[in-house]
Amino acid sequence: MKTTDLSKKGLYVGAIIGIILFAVIGLLPSSFIGGVLGLKIASHIFGIPLGVAIMPRVIVGITMVLGVLVTGAIFVIGLSFTGWLCGYVIEVVKAKRASIGQLQAKEHKA
Repeated sequence: MKTTDLSKKGLYVGAIIGIILFAVIGLLPSSFIGGVLGLKIASHIFGIPLGVAIMPRVIVGITMVLGVLVTGAIFVIGLSFTGWLCGYVIEVVKAKRASIGQLQAKEHKA
């Protein structure tokens, strides 16, 4: 079955909803969790009193950015797929109804 407009629209709507939900729900917690993971990694590498060195700060910053990027990708890709799947299911249901209607019309003619 060929992908038509409804599944593409579902994909775009899912992506937009994913971006909005990520901005509202996921941005702050993902940076917080990434920062905590960065602190854990930096404390294992450099020891518990981290001090004011640059490398622990860089590690924390990189893990915060990675946390935000991974969470954003999960939100957007997951909801995009969900929107595409909903559009595809609606297309299949419409195609089945059309084929059933054509069969019923042929039966009435015969």
